[in-house]
Parts: sequence; C-alpha cells; structure tokens
Amino acid sequence: MKDYKEFEKDVKTLTVKEMSPDEQPRERALRYGCGSLSLAELWALILRTGIPGTPITQLCRNLMNFCGGSLYQLERMEYERFKEVGGIGTTKALQIEAVMELIRRYNKEQACKRTRIRQSTDIFNVMHPVIGNLSHEEVWALYLSRNNEVISQDRITSGSSVASIFDIKKIMRQALLHKAECVVMCHNHPSGNLNPSAQDDQITQKLKEACRTMDLRMLDHLVITASGFYSYNDNGRM
Repeated sequence: MKDYKEFEKDVKTLTVKEMSPDEQPRERALRYGCGSLSLAELWALILRTGIPGTPITQLCRNLMNFCGGSLYQLERMEYERFKEVGGIGTTKALQIEAVMELIRRYNKEQACKRTRIRQSTDIFNVMHPVIGNLSHEEVWALYLSRNNEVISQDRITSGSSVASIFDIKKIMRQALLHKAECVVMCHNHPSGNLNPSAQDDQITQKLKEACRTMDLRMLDHLVITASGFYSYNDNGRM
C-alpha cells in the first residue's frame, strides 16, 4: 500500500467543471451507465465534493492509489486510515465505510438464502463474504434446521487482529431461540494462517460437548481466511 505523500505531489488542480462532459463522472454515468466508470469515478459519484485545489475526481484517484487500486485492500483499512488521504474527513470516511458495509451485507444476503449445508465448502461460501477479509477476528455461528438449511447466521463475538472472546452461552441461547437442530462455528484468521491454534481446538471441544448436552448436532468448525479455509470435520476432528 502506498504512502499518501508519494503521489500527493502529482495532484492536478483541474476542477470538475473544467473537464469535458465525457470526463465528468456524473455526465458519463448518465450517458453511458455506471459500468463505464472507473473505481475512482464511482467513488466520486458517492463522495460528491472535493476540497479547494483538488476536485473530487482527483481526491478519489488519490484514495484508490492509497490502497493500491484494490477494493480488497480498501475493505481491510480501518476508519482512521481513510483520513490519511488529504480531503477525506469524518463524513467521507463514514460514507466509505457505509458503502463497504453495504457490499458485505449484499454478499451475505446472496450467500445465505436458505442455503442447505452439504459440505464444508457450502459453509465457506456462506461465511467467506462476511468474515474472510476482515482485519480483526470474529466468531460466528450458523444455526441449521433438521434438513441442514441455514436458519440464521449470528455474530457471537468480535475481537482484535489476533484473538476474540468465545461466548459458548450465547451460542447455546441463540440455538434455542432459533429452534435449531444443528450448529456450525466459524471464525476468521486475519493473519491468513489457516492452521487452527490450541485455543481453537479447546473451543471446538467445549462447543461440541455443550451441543451434545443440549441434544444438538455440531457439524463443523471452520477457520476462514481471505484465500481459503480449514475444516475440523474434513480433517476428521469432529
């Protein structure tokens, strides 16, 4: 990821009004559709206003340069990092966060439409859009019907970049509220390391025992990263 000062020197001070109609994002979107716009131009439509000397189109190019031109990297950036780009204050940083959250919720909605869990890849496909690219660790539970259809997916805890607190009581309480028959646990490793830790092993065993006590089936526990997953069930550890 680039340092903002590396490219700040090259900023042109051309205003949006001085651009030809085909170079103005709003006019181009109206004429050719949003699909004709670059990522920076799409952000310009959303953020709308620049700062003196830097039109919004340039500001958004600076934003995308700052994250290496990647929405993947942009999603992993914390709120305060956005404000390191000149011209992005509290309001614009919140707007960016809101858009990224809409993307996550859209992906979650599409992935979990009464999905039936038949194998570990089904779990991964449901949860990867939700936690795969987070910069901090979260623990989630999937609650399934007797036919292994997803009834609900709930975030149990949210932690730091290296750990999160495990709340077994909350998982059991939610399972009863959803009238679930099966439980799947998932959590992410922001580091990208797919190997479960000793603590992950202990948590898996505790949840498995709690499910047995409540006459629930624990199908699996997935460790998820941006690029893949580890399944306790696939590795014969359930």
